[in-house]
Amino acid sequence: MIPVCIARDGRFVAPQRSARILTGDEKSQNGDADFSFESWARQAAIDIAFPLVHGTFGEDGTLQGYLEILNLPYVGSGVTGSAVGMDKWHMKYAFAQAKLPMVDYVALAESDWRRDSDRTLRSIDNSLRLPYFVKPANAGSSVGVTKVKHDEHLRAAIEKALRFDDKVLIERGVDAREIEVSVLGNQQPQASVPGEIVLGREFYDYEDKYVENKSSLVIPAKIAADKSDEFRRLAISAFKVVGASGFARVDFFLERGTNRLYLNEINTIPGFTNISMYPKLWEATELKYPRLIEKLVELGLERFRERSLRFEDTMRFFDEVQSLT
Repeated sequence: MIPVCIARDGRFVAPQRSARILTGDEKSQNGDADFSFESWARQAAIDIAFPLVHGTFGEDGTLQGYLEILNLPYVGSGVTGSAVGMDKWHMKYAFAQAKLPMVDYVALAESDWRRDSDRTLRSIDNSLRLPYFVKPANAGSSVGVTKVKHDEHLRAAIEKALRFDDKVLIERGVDAREIEVSVLGNQQPQASVPGEIVLGREFYDYEDKYVENKSSLVIPAKIAADKSDEFRRLAISAFKVVGASGFARVDFFLERGTNRLYLNEINTIPGFTNISMYPKLWEATELKYPRLIEKLVELGLERFRERSLRFEDTMRFFDEVQSLT
């Protein structure tokens, strides 16, 4: 595997320097202006790309679109699945269309907020009950998320979320366990055993995930067999609804007291660090890490072949039409 980093300035970094960045011997503030990923990929005869860039420009379909323009096979979801999975606004509309269970929420556009924020606040108050979780529609790793316990703090929470996106979701907070399921496959995806995140803070925010690291994982989650089956079934449904491919992690809430299950979100590029749930769940489902990587590569190549055949069929169609004129 050959590493190619993308620096903070958006430029690609040549492989040799990328390797030094990964070992911590060099910083990645600036890319290499004289390095062309497109030229390098063609000269190096790359078999497949494995995108591991989370969030904006990596998980939202933009990188996937670039790789498709280059006609380069890649692991994971395509443009549509990536974009819908990243944009929680559209993701929730897709889930709602499939009648998947979700907590009550209000979707807010910045234009409506700027036009009449007081009216918007009243509408939220009439639609939901405290506490609220306020989050930007397009941001990963809980960036910009605020838990609101008092109405007077809602305005500031919305303004904070709008720093990261022009669409905001305000969700009803539930007292719940956080359950996650890993999904693997293309047309016939499979789901892992569910796992549980035991929080180190009040909610699973950016600091708990990457700074304090006080949360712990319980794998498999201590839940009844029928509830485990329900999680796995709904995870596959969510995967199919957004048009995901390859791999994804699906996150749920299991409400305390009622034992109701709510679908939270899907992540089409789940983490692969030593604290990440995705590979740990598959290991507990008797799919070891080396074979998991092999399977992901196989799925990416399979999807590329299918897409290539359809492209060839399309070109033949145009040739046939042209021959009739």
